[in-house]
Amino acid sequence: MKIVKWEQLPPEMQTEAVRKYYDILKKKKWSLRWKRLFDIFACVVALVTFSPIYLVLAIAIKLDSPGPVFYRQERVTQYGKRFRIHKFRTMVQNADKGSQVTVNHDSRITRVGRLIRACRLDETAQLLDVIQGTLTLVGTRPESPRYVAAYNNEMMATLLLPAGVTSLASIYYKDEAELLDMAEDTDSVYIEKILPGKMYYNLKSLENFGLWNDVLTMIMTVFAVLGKKYEGEQSVADTKELEREKTKV
Repeated sequence: MKIVKWEQLPPEMQTEAVRKYYDILKKKKWSLRWKRLFDIFACVVALVTFSPIYLVLAIAIKLDSPGPVFYRQERVTQYGKRFRIHKFRTMVQNADKGSQVTVNHDSRITRVGRLIRACRLDETAQLLDVIQGTLTLVGTRPESPRYVAAYNNEMMATLLLPAGVTSLASIYYKDEAELLDMAEDTDSVYIEKILPGKMYYNLKSLENFGLWNDVLTMIMTVFAVLGKKYEGEQSVADTKELEREKTKV
């Protein structure tokens, strides 16, 4: 994994706001190389270890509702490149014709899908994307193009590295669906409230980039999946604000 020369970045990323983070990452050449090697090793081990579980998931998804095993939605990764992400399908076919954010009581979620989401297994299919190099294990979660279009100049810095399977933002906003349950217009609330909060942590992670920090994030992710509650200052503030707005309504 490496960073291209500044002049090779997409024009929309060649801003002073991005330059700060670019300079930080350019000094971390060895950390970036070790990060890619670690990604490949960890993914191969995980895919081999959990392959029996994935087989059961695939069969359950096919039996539960018509449609493919994997959900392949277009997302954005390093340098603004688009790709089709792998996720175990938890919703009915063509569910993405509506809002691309999901709330807890979303009628589009299937019976098996609710169980998969509860166990946080749907996104483990993204290990395939990590092997392919379109994702990394720890990094900013890949957004759909419609939400990337709402990025400000500083947020564009998160596209300096491949998008990730997990991140501090994912951990602190683990209950994102519950926050969106409070909203009447989920897309607007996501772009105006949730996305800036998540980007706060994503940009902090770029500032403090390092393989050891990635390992710590992965450990936190495991505990979060097992039920541990992590509260970040920004995510708590967003929760309180949405609760106040819901009370006013």
